[in-house]
Amino acid sequence: MSNDHRLEQLEDWLKNQLSLPPFQIEVASADASFRRYFRVISEQQTWIAMDAPPEKENCEPFVHIATMIEASGVQAPHIYHWNQEQGFMLISDLGTRDYLDLLDKVSADAMYQDAMDSIIKMQPLQNHLPSYNDTLLHNEMNLFRDWYLGTHLHIQLTPQQQEILDQGFALLAQNALAQPCVFVHRDFHSRNLMLTDTDNPGVIDFQDAVMGPITYDLVSLLKDCYIAWPRHKVINWLNYFLQHNPLTKNIDVEQFVHWFDLMGVQRHLKATGIFARLNYRDGKPGYLDDIPRTLTYIIDACSRYEELQDFLDLLHQLDINADQKILEMIQ
Repeated sequence: MSNDHRLEQLEDWLKNQLSLPPFQIEVASADASFRRYFRVISEQQTWIAMDAPPEKENCEPFVHIATMIEASGVQAPHIYHWNQEQGFMLISDLGTRDYLDLLDKVSADAMYQDAMDSIIKMQPLQNHLPSYNDTLLHNEMNLFRDWYLGTHLHIQLTPQQQEILDQGFALLAQNALAQPCVFVHRDFHSRNLMLTDTDNPGVIDFQDAVMGPITYDLVSLLKDCYIAWPRHKVINWLNYFLQHNPLTKNIDVEQFVHWFDLMGVQRHLKATGIFARLNYRDGKPGYLDDIPRTLTYIIDACSRYEELQDFLDLLHQLDINADQKILEMIQ
């Protein structure tokens, strides 16, 4: 750590500019971007210090959206201090207990209901956020084509295969754009939800929020890239969401499930591409272990809908095999 100049600058900022009481500092986490998080521990209190190099990370969306989320009644990190020039921030500490680590120790139903209540509170938010438009949806799905099929599997698609892929992408984008447009956290999953004693959950990693499809955050939560649940449990939770969300009171259940499943295919195509990119571009191979789960979600959803049959046939033709244990689990 002695050669970590950013960390030295961060400690200097905390000591000499913020005049914090004597503290220790330890690594809290690092995410899939260039941001790093440190836990700052004094005798009276703990905080989280964010290191976001300004030449690589723009923190303005984080600040803007954190303020919005707090105003909705959902717990997000409170921002105490922000040094925009250096790329340092001091925020509240939401603890170390994320959903993923605790779902087998605490009631999943209670945890997921709290999480869905948070989505319901956030969805009415509207404040100059980017639109989850056709271009963005296609750019995300093309990560699957470029990084997973191309870079990871070394597959060169024929013109006919390209056309089937394009038609599938177009169908999935149309499905997303047909849905009511709401606030979308965009990465609302078990690693970004912290179990807290009050105002559960604490919500993090929201800086890419947009205005987009009403099913998106629910898909992120219930068809999580890091943990899979049986289909009947997912449908039960989905029904809770429909019953408690004022924005869904006039939406047919079958229509909503259709939106939800196809939205999941779009998201998991994106995630599969991102996991491959994290390995090859960013040197983070651990995410490759999550690809079988995302592929299983894709194959499972495509098998349920006639309009995705050609897309499913293409995946089988390309010999993309999902993990059978996970496939059996979500039937």
